Amino acid sequence: MSTPSATPGTSSPAAAPVAAPETAPASGRAPAQGGAPGGRWGALGPVGLVLAGGLSVQFGAALAVSLMPRAGALGVVTLRLVVAAVVLLLVCRPRLRGHSRADWGTVVVFGIAMAGMNGLFYQAVDRIPLGPAVTLEVLGPLALSVFASRRAVNLVWAALALAGVFLLGGGGFDSLDPVGAAFALAAGGMWAAYIVFSARTGRRFPQADGLALAMAVGAVLFLPLGIAESGTALIDPVTLALGAGVALLSSVLPYTLELLALRRLPAPTFAILMSLEPAIAAAAGFLILDQALSATQSAAIALVIAASMGAVRTQVGRGSRAKRPLPGPGDDGH
Repeated sequence: MSTPSATPGTSSPAAAPVAAPETAPASGRAPAQGGAPGGRWGALGPVGLVLAGGLSVQFGAALAVSLMPRAGALGVVTLRLVVAAVVLLLVCRPRLRGHSRADWGTVVVFGIAMAGMNGLFYQAVDRIPLGPAVTLEVLGPLALSVFASRRAVNLVWAALALAGVFLLGGGGFDSLDPVGAAFALAAGGMWAAYIVFSARTGRRFPQADGLALAMAVGAVLFLPLGIAESGTALIDPVTLALGAGVALLSSVLPYTLELLALRRLPAPTFAILMSLEPAIAAAAGFLILDQALSATQSAAIALVIAASMGAVRTQVGRGSRAKRPLPGPGDDGH
C-alpha cells in the first residue's frame, strides 16, 4: 500500500479493494455518481487511468525493493513519505487554521496508519516476493469488508481467501519467510485502519488537504527511523533520485490518476479494479525483480483476487439495497 496504499506497494489513497462504495477517501474524492458519459467506450478512459495507477504503484514498489540495498527498508519508506509529503503540501497548500482538536486527532491517526502501513509493507517486501506480499496485505481490507457487511455469503469469500493463503504458504509458509509474511499481514491490518481514517479525514478536510497533512505526519514520524537506519545514505544524490522516483510512482502519480478516474468512474467499479493489485504486483516482481512465482502461488493469488472481488460485489449489492428510498414524487427509485 501501498500506500497508501497506501498502499503500500499498495499504499495509495485509493478506495481499497473492499471499501464501501459510499465512503469518500481522504484524497478529496467524492463518491462517483454513475459512470462516464458515452456508455462502454466512454468508460475506457477512467478504467485506463485506474489500471495505470495500479501499475504505477506496483512498479514503484518494485523500484523500492531494488533501492533497499542502498538505503534500507526504513530509509526507502522515509524517502517516499518525505518526497510525497513535500509535493502534496506544495500542490494542496492545506489551510492549518480553523480545524478542531478532533480534526487534528483524526488526521494524526490517519498519518500514523499510513506510516505503519508503508513501513510494515516495505519490511515484508524486503523478505518475500512482491506478489505474495501484496496478496497477504490485501487480506486486511478483505477482512474489514467481511466484518462490516455481516452477511453469510461473505463467509464464502473469507474461506476462498484463506484457501489462497494456505496455498501461498505451501501449507505452512515453508516457502515464504514467516517474518516477511507476518509483516505483510500486519501491513494489511494497518491498511484496514487506513481505510477507516481515510474516510473520516475526507469528511473533515476539503479536497486533498487531509491527505497532504497526514502524509506530512507520516513523514515526520518516519524521518528519525530512516536516519537511524540509513544515515547519510539518504542524502546521496543517486539514492535521493531513486527515492523521489519511488515517491512519484507509488504516491503522487497514482493518487492523481485515481482522483481523475473517480470523477467519471463508479466507486464500486473502481474498487473491483483495485482488487487486481496482487496480480499487478506479481507481474512487476517478475519483470523488474525476476521474482518468478510457482503455479501454486499463482493459483493462490487468483483465489485471493476472486475473494476480494466477490466481497466488493456483495458489499455493493447490499449498499444499493440499503440506500434505495421509497418511491415518491419525482423519485426514479435509484
